[in-house]
Amino acid sequence: MSQVTASIQIDASPEKVWETVMDPHQLERWVTIHRGLLHADDGPLRAGYRMDQRIHLRGVAVEVHWELVDCEESRRAVWEGRGPARSGAQTEYLLKAADGGTRFDYRNEFHAPLGPVGALFSRALVGGIPQREANRSLSQLKEQIEQGK
Repeated sequence: MSQVTASIQIDASPEKVWETVMDPHQLERWVTIHRGLLHADDGPLRAGYRMDQRIHLRGVAVEVHWELVDCEESRRAVWEGRGPARSGAQTEYLLKAADGGTRFDYRNEFHAPLGPVGALFSRALVGGIPQREANRSLSQLKEQIEQGK
């Protein structure tokens, strides 16, 4: 398992940040590795909501099937994802009112296929890219929200 965490302060309410990060159709505007939304359930966000996403990392396009497993509006969301070869991920968004805006904390755990051997291969192949991309994504999110794009 590898884990990436990142945090950023955004000059907007938790409700505004939530509205952006939880809209699957806005992923392309702030998630740097996002390459396409393949499916998103209709209706309001709730536990059990599903979406399918194409991401791109180190020249490889990968489909991830996500399910929202925990959802506390404007506070916390936990997505569980399934990728190729039984790989998995869990992504958590935490939002907290702070300093007149929102502190947004992001955490992603990636579970490589093939147990310990897969984890070693994953670390060698990917290196520090996930951390760099998480930081870039949060910077883009901040810019998008604060500039009202």
